[in-house]
Amino acid sequence: MKKIIFLLLFINISFAQNEYPIVLIHGFFGWGNDEMGDYRYWGGKKDIQKKLEENGFKVINVSVGPISSNWDRAIEVYHQLKGGQVDYGSNHSKKYGLIQKPSDKIYKGLYPEWGSNNPVHLVGHSMGGQTARMLQYLLENEFYINDSLNLKEESALLGNSQKGWISSITSLATPHDGSTLADIVTKTFPFIQYFIGLAGVVGTNFYDFDLSQWEINRKPNENWYKYVQRMRNHEAWNTKNISSWDLSLDGAAEINSFLNASPDVYYFSYSFSATKKDELTGYHIPNKDVFLLIRSRAKLLGSRVVFTSNGSETDSTWWENDGIVNSRSMKGPTTGQNGADPIVEYSASEPLMQGQWYTFESIKLDHYQSVGHMLSNEKREMLDSIYIEHAQLLWSLPKY
Repeated sequence: MKKIIFLLLFINISFAQNEYPIVLIHGFFGWGNDEMGDYRYWGGKKDIQKKLEENGFKVINVSVGPISSNWDRAIEVYHQLKGGQVDYGSNHSKKYGLIQKPSDKIYKGLYPEWGSNNPVHLVGHSMGGQTARMLQYLLENEFYINDSLNLKEESALLGNSQKGWISSITSLATPHDGSTLADIVTKTFPFIQYFIGLAGVVGTNFYDFDLSQWEINRKPNENWYKYVQRMRNHEAWNTKNISSWDLSLDGAAEINSFLNASPDVYYFSYSFSATKKDELTGYHIPNKDVFLLIRSRAKLLGSRVVFTSNGSETDSTWWENDGIVNSRSMKGPTTGQNGADPIVEYSASEPLMQGQWYTFESIKLDHYQSVGHMLSNEKREMLDSIYIEHAQLLWSLPKY
């Protein structure tokens, strides 16, 4: 009888709900919850974080470099959660000429108890999904300053293997295989026109590119135009340690070769679409309610062929898009040297497994509507329910 009671207790503990904090990681050109006045990245004029909290979920909102590489962004997520001074790593900093430990990036820690006994659910929008995968990679591996001398990186993140810190990763509109927009428009400053337009609406006094590791910050009283011009000419854009590389098809394929799915993590991906096939041309054209500033981009994504460095080219399966990211790229990573991660359709009737991506039916929203921008009341209610229902799913996952 005692053995049966012990077994039941063990099962109950093992499969208890993992009500861990949900960490929101913004995408390219994103911002923290209080950095644009009352206009939120996660929600626009509304607040998705607050909505989730009102429904009983614990939510943490981080703010990382809006145009930094996924490596730099992931390290910033770690230190914002755990606390301490950001350390980009000795080898990484020397390779790209970075300040390894910027003096302005020291954090108290939003979740200092974070660890294998207190893991988190990572939820990333757009590039934030790539950043979440990079954070998993950095946590689970040890990095060396000198292999022959067995000399490890000094930081707690890079110098140690720390598994079990992430329960799940969810991506929303993430360019896992890159976005052809990064290749079509420009590889030096993608999407800048959109953001200048948005910044003109919400105000530019709040915004900083947060690149102190490159020794370039917005100067006091420096106007937006001069700041952007300095950014356009910065040497960072000629390296692979920047967002424009990670978001390109070649860059995404490179990081997909080592950002592999972990057998200890649950993965979910949400795909979005804001275009439809034109029966006359076969191209994809934007739906009527697509945000005006990205309609032209939706047309470009819906009709152009892009060549990668290995000589391959995209086909018509890349044309459906949300105005910024190709819909086929959102399901999960497929272009790494080791092949695609396992990707399956989500079914509520089947038990979930770690180590593979569960993708959902495509949602008819554009890239910015997927995080609450420029939404009708009807679509706002739909989006709120998607976030709440997914949070409920995350908290119902088996706890091992």
